[in-house]
Amino acid sequence: MGRGPRGAGRPPRRLLPLLLLLGLARGASGARGADGLDVCATCHKHATCKQTEGMKMCICKYGFVGNGRTHCVDKNECQFGATVVCGNHTSCHNTLGGFYCICLEGYRATNNNKTFIPNDGTFCTDIDECEVSGLCRQGGRCVNTYGSFECYCMDGYLAKNGPEPFHPTRDATSCTEIDCGTPPEVPDGYIVGNYTSRLGSQVRYACKEGFFSGLEDTVSSCTALGTWESPKLNCQEIIAEVNDVSVFNNSCVRWQINPGRTVSKIIYVIHIKGQRLHPVESVHEETVNLTTDSRTPEVCLDLYPGTNYTVSIFTALPTRSVPTIIGFQTAEDDLSEDDATLNISIFSEACLKLSRGPRKAGSEQTYQFKVLGQRWYLNNFYHATSFNFTTKEQAPVVCLDLYPAADYTVNITLLGSSGQHSVQITMTTAPAVKQIISNISIFNETCLRWRSTKTADTEEMYSFHIQGQRWYQKEFSQEIIFNITTSSQAPEMCLDLHPGTNYSVHVQALSSEFPVVLSLTTQITEPPLPEVDFVTVHGKPLPRLRLRKAKEKNGPISSYQVLVLPLALQSTFFCDSEGATSFFSNTSDASGYVAAELLAKDVPDDAMEISIGDRLYYGKYYNAPLRKGNDYCIILRITSEWNKVRRCSCAVWAHVKGSCYWKSQSSGHDLTALGIEPRIQLCTDSPEPDWDSLPPSLSLSAPPPLVLSQK
Repeated sequence: MGRGPRGAGRPPRRLLPLLLLLGLARGASGARGADGLDVCATCHKHATCKQTEGMKMCICKYGFVGNGRTHCVDKNECQFGATVVCGNHTSCHNTLGGFYCICLEGYRATNNNKTFIPNDGTFCTDIDECEVSGLCRQGGRCVNTYGSFECYCMDGYLAKNGPEPFHPTRDATSCTEIDCGTPPEVPDGYIVGNYTSRLGSQVRYACKEGFFSGLEDTVSSCTALGTWESPKLNCQEIIAEVNDVSVFNNSCVRWQINPGRTVSKIIYVIHIKGQRLHPVESVHEETVNLTTDSRTPEVCLDLYPGTNYTVSIFTALPTRSVPTIIGFQTAEDDLSEDDATLNISIFSEACLKLSRGPRKAGSEQTYQFKVLGQRWYLNNFYHATSFNFTTKEQAPVVCLDLYPAADYTVNITLLGSSGQHSVQITMTTAPAVKQIISNISIFNETCLRWRSTKTADTEEMYSFHIQGQRWYQKEFSQEIIFNITTSSQAPEMCLDLHPGTNYSVHVQALSSEFPVVLSLTTQITEPPLPEVDFVTVHGKPLPRLRLRKAKEKNGPISSYQVLVLPLALQSTFFCDSEGATSFFSNTSDASGYVAAELLAKDVPDDAMEISIGDRLYYGKYYNAPLRKGNDYCIILRITSEWNKVRRCSCAVWAHVKGSCYWKSQSSGHDLTALGIEPRIQLCTDSPEPDWDSLPPSLSLSAPPPLVLSQK
């Protein structure tokens, strides 16, 4: 048989689609096809046979597409993208005849399963990794983020060896407790008392003896950067000028002093050198010291009559001056021994120099001393003593055993002469250089105890100067000044201090020259109770919660939380309990949950309002709608955290009875085209809300949450 023209015996290509359609129609037009076979017997293995109006046809099963007989291929539901099919933060996985969704790392499904199909309202919510304690290591603070978390160093700690914020599995950052180390030195100054080098600690500076500073700030604080503030104290050397020196009463000298800076007392050195005109003792040379706070000092010297003297006057350290010299001649004295006058001068702070006019060499003199001392600040302090002193010296020096920081009156009488000569002189002793207070310590947080080295059974007055500051409240300042008097050698004193405050405490025994300085930090106490207006709601919408900012009276406010508890748990709820978790926790139904958390810095000074169940995120917590028919107690909690101490105060805002869901909106995805039927339970017991004013539903995939706190 010969071959015909090309294409002979074949239908034209344009007729092939039509013939295929006619063949399919014949296959579905009756119970049997043209070949007489049963149509249902020809269905593909992934197809089912359905009969409609007496006709049978092969239909591909759910999840497959094709003609039902010759082919049924898998339908790839994931081709539209994971976000469209599964929601945000997901990955879509196609299977033979179906698909499933998995949450990305850092998220979990709200049905608490690893996989899900989003036709039941399941979506992926953020995992709060911060619910695991110790995640950020020692000194670290965990802050949840979407799909992950970040670590920051707590107050009082500083990030080292890496960035901040940091992730413990990625970064080598560690949080080290802030230690400012040794405070900076001040030229010609010193640190008063003890100190610590923790955050907020303070050191107080003073100038060394012989140096003076103005009213500059004498305090340096340990900062959050781990460094001390640069001290502003400027110590300058004191230079005095001695001028206008003059002689009176033959052997007495007075002068004027310009100290340059105000000082309490100055020590003068008076050097005497004399040459007799008619030498019995050819040379008279000695040095006298005088301590006084007078600006016109004077001293009477024990000089020989008829002698030429050169007197040099200058100040001793720490005050410096250029020596001033004066020369003069004493008059000849022919008075009898009994008529000679008695001169007394202060030789040093507790020593007197006795001087009587010319007398016979080697003759004895007896002096009677009567000493009475008092302290202006103590009513019951008296120091009285008397004694006789006999000597052959012409100018003896007598040193008295006196108490420090006391005013003395000394009466000296020359005995044995025809007419008794008496002289009265006043002396003031300086505070003791040796510290009287020792072993000072803190107990019961605000109480002090110390040992006193004073003489037993004698009273002592202690002066307290207390200054308090708060790093979190710059406008806060407290200053307390008071005195106490006691004869105890182990005194104790409890102070009336504010909580959550750093204090610098100066304690000085008035008989001692320097105070003892120590730092004291009081712990925080419960913050003020939240200001709320209590409401009771029966099956109706809740009013908006009005959140008012609390005052930081007892410590820094850290956060505000709204807690939703089953009403039955109100009587057993402890305000400082940390058991409440997020809404998506497995225990939220039974134990309650945190609906919102706001950091104190994000709460305005006047007030703000929150709607319970508005489906928004406040911080890391989801504000879920209340479940239908349940009874709730809604609590506002204020938390204060500082120096590793946490304190809370709570107030019940509302009792809700017979609560009800709000109606959910459509997600906006046409899931019916994908074979997914949304199953959202509606509550029709509640009044119909204004849907246009509501936020998008979270039934399929959560919209970007409203974050009110900076992470």
